[in-house]
Amino acid sequence: MTKPELTDFTLASFNVKNLIGPDQEYYQFQSYTPEEYAWKRDWMADQMLSLDADVIGFQEIFEESALRDVIREANLRADELNKTTIPDRSKRYHRKAIFRKLAVEPWDMRHVAFAPNVNDGTPGHRRPGLAVLSRFGFVGTPEVVQELPEPLSIPFTDGGGHFTLTRLSRPILKVRIPVGDQVITLFNCHLKSKLGEFIRPEGTDFAPEQDLTNYDPVSRALGSARAAMRRMAEAWVLRKLVVEEINAGHPVVVLGDFNDGEHAVSSEIISGEVPFKNYAWMLRHDAKTPRDRYSEAESVKITEEIDAVRLHSAEKLFVRKSLRDMVYTASFGGVFESIDQIFLSRAFHPDYENRIADMTYFSVLNDHITDGSHPEAPYNKLASDHGQIMAHLTLRSGKARAK
Repeated sequence: MTKPELTDFTLASFNVKNLIGPDQEYYQFQSYTPEEYAWKRDWMADQMLSLDADVIGFQEIFEESALRDVIREANLRADELNKTTIPDRSKRYHRKAIFRKLAVEPWDMRHVAFAPNVNDGTPGHRRPGLAVLSRFGFVGTPEVVQELPEPLSIPFTDGGGHFTLTRLSRPILKVRIPVGDQVITLFNCHLKSKLGEFIRPEGTDFAPEQDLTNYDPVSRALGSARAAMRRMAEAWVLRKLVVEEINAGHPVVVLGDFNDGEHAVSSEIISGEVPFKNYAWMLRHDAKTPRDRYSEAESVKITEEIDAVRLHSAEKLFVRKSLRDMVYTASFGGVFESIDQIFLSRAFHPDYENRIADMTYFSVLNDHITDGSHPEAPYNKLASDHGQIMAHLTLRSGKARAK
């Protein structure tokens, strides 16, 4: 079954929460019985059918084989659904558009890109990777970024020392996806979590900060600072990759679990700075007098150069369009927030004349969000503690883009 025209397409982000086969300890004392795994596979397959997304970026995939198992189950359900709802060719009304909309196209098992985590360890100390599933396939070979070719050294001014990063906590998966007459570069990421990063002294079983019976607020705050610095450094690595793609003339999508809200620092690093309203008001960098401001022409040039490499939150474009107040995708410490993101380059922005596509809607499947902190929280081991998000886009024709 194929779609009649490749004009509408959807991109989704799905943090599945610890997908691994049965009877395998992923974190200490945490595993799925065969029955629990079957329940999780059932839930994920249903979520995939509800999304019916052309491209899905998955986070927290411990095993590619488990993901493929879920996809097979989703495809079986898609086939059964189509047999039930779509009339065969013997019915003269089978071509009606409503049936094309009801159909769910199965996903091709050949079009799965998986990025394992180089930090993955022994049972009880496993680390998750990422995956992208595409109905359109891929152009070229997917790329995985985790081990940095050169250490990232971030110096601070005024003799403040430096911060060095040699490896990301989780991989960044970069794929190129053909959509109509376009090729879109998509990055799937899962930045460092907000959980504190504590150092276990050699010869001990745990870090002192993990002992809550001897609560150490200062050391635990340092653990949070380590996590934040790592997350922001990872965001910069991703930002550099994004700008390289945009400067090469490629439309870019970044999706995944940023572990920060849209206005948090790591998200701002990835998306890029917002241009000042009028640089002709601003004192020049090389000012010699109070009157030395940027010219009107320089203001236009600066604004264009910043806008050209900015990313835009699909969620915020939706909020602007629909006047909806907020989208929540996760709960951390009992607080609802929006940490799962889909960011789009200018090639998708409604104000950009030469955009290749228009975002028509933004979906959120978030009726189950809980991290267990709420008194009414259900048993949340098997479902995800994240909502699934999806951007609906319509590819513009070459004629429309040329106007």
